[in-house]
Amino acid sequence: MVDRLESLLTHFAVHARMFHSGALCGLNEVPTLPDTGQLHLIKLGPVEVTHDGESPMHVVEPSLLLYPRPLKHRFVTDAKRGADLACANLHFDGGVANPIAAALPPVICAPLADIEGADGVLSLLFDEAFNQRCGRQALVNRLFEVVLIQVLRHLMESGQIRSGMLAGMGHPKLRHALVAMHEQPAHEWSLEELADTAGMSRSVFANAFRDTVGLTPGAYLQNWRVSLAQQALRQGRSLKMIAVEVGYGSEAALSRAFKVQSGLSPREWKQAQAI
Repeated sequence: MVDRLESLLTHFAVHARMFHSGALCGLNEVPTLPDTGQLHLIKLGPVEVTHDGESPMHVVEPSLLLYPRPLKHRFVTDAKRGADLACANLHFDGGVANPIAAALPPVICAPLADIEGADGVLSLLFDEAFNQRCGRQALVNRLFEVVLIQVLRHLMESGQIRSGMLAGMGHPKLRHALVAMHEQPAHEWSLEELADTAGMSRSVFANAFRDTVGLTPGAYLQNWRVSLAQQALRQGRSLKMIAVEVGYGSEAALSRAFKVQSGLSPREWKQAQAI
């Protein structure tokens, strides 16, 4: 089976940094940072989670809460017994344009027991997070990143994401075409070639891709190429080199696609990032 997450995580890594571990009592407003998500692991509850304008979520078993993008939220726990949590900020390379973060709903809540194969990692993470040992922060940060990968795998394989890129990555046939585009963005993919890669007829593939991912294959490929171009611009690469690497024959062609996608030219976009 092709590795559906490898290309995504190679180009758009996610970095975690724990900011809380231990008991949390009473009402707590959770601080958020711009362009930063969060992953909360609830070892022992119960916890009431509130979001502005929405009904409270009641978490009564060990669970995780994943916020891929900043979202104001509060935890309400018993004032005396409290709840045990380990929490980390998540930095998605590319910020809000990161395709992984963009493909996820605003919040995901899942029992820890549902995350297949995560028992050992979670046990080690909680043990390290709730004790003071040499290298604790660095180790726990890496373990949070491992848990996030396991969550993404769980979401794809369980079919919980019904539309968008991750839904396509969970599709038994469409995922082959998506991985092909991710791994070879410079290739001149035709609809027929992508359909053949997916093992589907041209018309069935086109309809299934649009219905599942929410874009035509051509539009998705352009989005992916521009996302890669934005990453490369952040790294200080020249537009001429980037254009060749992501499948455009010239700087002008990339600039046109870039403006269609982002509303800005590459130069304007780069200047906006520096503000």
